Amino acid sequence: MRVLHTSDWHLGSSLAGKKRYDEEEAFLNWLISIIDRECIETLIVAGDIFDSGTPSNRALELYYRFLGRAGKTCCRHILITAGNHDSPTLLTAPQELLSALDIHVVGSIPLAAEDEVFIFTNIDNEPDLVVCAVPFLRDRDIRTAEAGESIEEKRCRLLAGIGNHYTQVCGIAELHRERLGKNLPILATGHLFAAGGCTVADDGVRDLAVGNLMQVSTSAFPACIDYLALGHLHQPQIVGGEPSRRYSGSPFMMGFGESDRCKEVLIVDISPEMPVYVTPVIVPRFRDLVQIHGDANYIRDKLGELIFSGRPAWLEILLEDTGAGPSVRDELYRIAEGSAIEVLKVKLIDPDTGTITSSHDQESLEELSPDEVFKRCLDEANEPEENREELIAAYHEVLAEIQEGD
Repeated sequence: MRVLHTSDWHLGSSLAGKKRYDEEEAFLNWLISIIDRECIETLIVAGDIFDSGTPSNRALELYYRFLGRAGKTCCRHILITAGNHDSPTLLTAPQELLSALDIHVVGSIPLAAEDEVFIFTNIDNEPDLVVCAVPFLRDRDIRTAEAGESIEEKRCRLLAGIGNHYTQVCGIAELHRERLGKNLPILATGHLFAAGGCTVADDGVRDLAVGNLMQVSTSAFPACIDYLALGHLHQPQIVGGEPSRRYSGSPFMMGFGESDRCKEVLIVDISPEMPVYVTPVIVPRFRDLVQIHGDANYIRDKLGELIFSGRPAWLEILLEDTGAGPSVRDELYRIAEGSAIEVLKVKLIDPDTGTITSSHDQESLEELSPDEVFKRCLDEANEPEENREELIAAYHEVLAEIQEGD
């Protein structure tokens, strides 16, 4: 079975107030070409299809148009599992219709764990792959809250609940394999923060549960899993040193902190006879995100080079603050006018400490994460450092309840 693993499309996302529909459409068109070129038989999308639980009509149009086109390719099976950004209700609403087209959607834990396990067939309609379609596991689905429990107790119960769920679902997969009398490989999905996972600044990853405490040990995943297709972290990476347990990462640079990173989708060749073989495919950059850091003369030179290249790019400028900030900032915006370069942010940076001293425009809430807003409220209230860890943890609990309210 030749599988394509991708995740974290975040359709409908924006950067500094700019929607990214043209990039998203270009990526989905490219993905169709990869499915055809590489003879992909199964497509796995491991969560965060949309950037919001209430996606725009344009984002929905991109999604359904892609599914319609993918159904006409050589790809026989499509599996979509929900992430923490997705609305389970919205994703699963057309489930019955999509399943008739071999498009399977798992938005949340079903009433019967058997409904998370699928048998995918080969071109001869013979069973070829067992799939454990595990979506983002919400707190309320895997843990019973208890009065007076500490943060550590909650964390332990959440981790135990995740491990128990994978054990149950993979046990069902093994029973299917025994019933069929074939040594079929088992593929499992997940949308979570695995222990040891890597993030970078400004990559758009939203904390799960109680901050970054929710890091799931690799021991939570049963040994019978031949390939683990993960979503949530936006950097492509191997989990726990096991090449068959991977994040595909997001196909787009989610922020300027990722401007030097390559993005991937993963082709997974999986069969009973051979070890799993994974081939990363680099995703083209449909628009460059560029971050320039330096003094005014250096930035003028770099801006000139970028404009001369003619390649479209969104730009964040980190201008070393040497006293001539406002006039230089206005000049940099003027230089880029009429070119393929669009300056989205200009920030003044203290050349000695590297800290931001001010931005050209007043920031909007859309540019800030909920965490950043809360931490600024703590700063504004002059909250002592010793109180912050507990307040931030309590805030994350409330935020998780709101985000998981679907």
